[in-house]
Amino acid sequence: MSEIIDLDTDVLLTLDFFTTNPPPSLDTATFNLPFVVGSGNAYNTGLIIFSQQAALFADESSFRGLIAAFERAIETKLITQAVIISASGGKDSVWELELAKKHGLSATLLTTKADSDAAKIADKTLVYSSIAEPYTYNTSTYMGMILSATKENPADIKSYIESLELPENFEKYKSYAFVLPDKYMQVCPMIVIKREELFGPHVSLRAFPQGHARHAKFVHRTEDELVISIGEKNEFFGHPDHRWDILPPENIGFGGIMAMTYYIVGKIQKSKPQYFKESIGNYVSDYGPKAYGPTTKPFDLIVPGTFKI
Repeated sequence: MSEIIDLDTDVLLTLDFFTTNPPPSLDTATFNLPFVVGSGNAYNTGLIIFSQQAALFADESSFRGLIAAFERAIETKLITQAVIISASGGKDSVWELELAKKHGLSATLLTTKADSDAAKIADKTLVYSSIAEPYTYNTSTYMGMILSATKENPADIKSYIESLELPENFEKYKSYAFVLPDKYMQVCPMIVIKREELFGPHVSLRAFPQGHARHAKFVHRTEDELVISIGEKNEFFGHPDHRWDILPPENIGFGGIMAMTYYIVGKIQKSKPQYFKESIGNYVSDYGPKAYGPTTKPFDLIVPGTFKI
């Protein structure tokens, strides 16, 4: 795969891959009040995976402060574990693992790279397969981790999202907003990150759980915004003539909601000027890696997977 595909295509390829290559099973019950640490959508993946149990969540900016704040709880063995989530097993995950182990925590790594620097440090590594994807997409990397916890059927997810019919004039909207059920609120920041990566300042793309949406997020009704409500009929948010209600089947969980919303974001990407494709080459070769230090190597434009399409 040498070309930069759109996000919706990546979602379908990912679901096909996991249909024939199921991810390993993750039993979160084996963890008791762990630190769950990740950057970007790795952090949000942790929120999803551990959404049904007690855990402490941190990212690259907060982990040092939080582990210091909970020093007493670590000393008394109330907290004994850390789970570090990193698709690449590089960048910030290396020092995060070192810090966890320095404080005596048992450190587990979730990654797609068995031979990464982080994997060499972790006490235990759970390795997930992935497909080759454009830099930042990380669809198969994190969807595999989510499916390993939710046990959803990727073939059923694909069948459902391919049945979706885009509203008339879908491509003409200047703004798009997702409203998700509260129980899937952790997917909202994943959508926002896709906005930042694919569109930056060029396209408005918002995402809120139902509870947040009620708090003045839709003061401004406009025909230029399509409000995409998932899980129940939208009677309040956005212009009444510019709403799209999606009522998925009950077997759709976190993995399905992630796939569905990413798929729709990919359709938005297809309908707009190719901002991402025009900029990502310079980013991965120049100003992206430079932010990590002068010796950082350029990033891969197409991140290799552990499976070839």
